[in-house]
Amino acid sequence: MKRSDALAAIRSEVEENIGKKVELSADKGRKKIVTRVGYIENAFPNIFTVRVSNEYDESLTLSYTYSDILTSTVKMKVVS
Repeated sequence: MKRSDALAAIRSEVEENIGKKVELSADKGRKKIVTRVGYIENAFPNIFTVRVSNEYDESLTLSYTYSDILTSTVKMKVVS
């Protein structure tokens, strides 16, 4: 599968899950993995945004690229 086909498949999967609760595990390097739970807010042509709450009950918007998922820098799992 070509890279552009894979990115299109990831983009369509993210668009299908807008508004759903997801768990994201991001590899920040040096064996540091950050896991966050939030809701997919929007999907744009090159990025998608996720609304998460931190330990102080503040709402944050994080953005990720589709290539982050393709390269396994970010792993996304839909949570029921």
